[in-house]
Amino acid sequence: MTSSSRALLFLLACICWVPVTAGAGERPARIVIDPGHGGVKEGAKGPGALREKEVALQIAHRLRSRLEAAGGEVYLTRERDALVSLTERVEMTNDHGADLFISIHANSMPTPRMRARTEGVETYFLSASASGEAALAVADRENSEAPMSRAARGDSTLALILDDLVRTEAHADSSRLAYAIHPRLVARTRAADRGVQQAPFFVLSGVECPAVLVEVGYISHPEEGLKLGRADYQEKLAEAISEGVLAFLKDTRRRDAARPAQVAGSQTP
Repeated sequence: MTSSSRALLFLLACICWVPVTAGAGERPARIVIDPGHGGVKEGAKGPGALREKEVALQIAHRLRSRLEAAGGEVYLTRERDALVSLTERVEMTNDHGADLFISIHANSMPTPRMRARTEGVETYFLSASASGEAALAVADRENSEAPMSRAARGDSTLALILDDLVRTEAHADSSRLAYAIHPRLVARTRAADRGVQQAPFFVLSGVECPAVLVEVGYISHPEEGLKLGRADYQEKLAEAISEGVLAFLKDTRRRDAARPAQVAGSQTP
């Protein structure tokens, strides 16, 4: 290998590592990946024996490998086919002091006609009100494993919790993270673009960092469901999500570095 080739490889490696590795005295970005469902909670069903819980876990492992290769400190809320409650997932994320949270799911439709025609990727961030009825239906399905149903919890209580979240920078950054990931998902997979959405997901509501939920496709669709079970397609999904994460982290670090340092006692009460 020539010296110019070695220099080029070194430069490329540095570019890949900048977003998630830290500067002097700083730790790497800490990322929690949440494979949806698990154990007796199988999630949505796909062609043959394909289940959402398996697809989500496989993609999560692939995503972790990519983010770790880029220097990230990555945790999974479940490493295997095990039942982990939504509350435990939230607590685990906060206990790790995560900088980012990404929940992986696969979507589905209830009727044969809708299953045959509905496909595509969606990326969600938290909101007290959903983007529409379809987004609310997705949230209700994913929230079915929550300690209480949406009806039992009460919309007013949820709104009270989320009103406080709306004022936090983590919530604003959740939107930025969703918009960093989603177009890359569409470009890599060429899946139907069902947009960035917002909805009241329980698993996102208690996380103390930027958080998104990615519906990687409709496992109930006869063609897209088969794709979701393929290793090569899962790699495309993992690659797209990791690229979005790295772009988000790079932009966030650039933003934070540009902020003026606060001097103790300079703020007025």
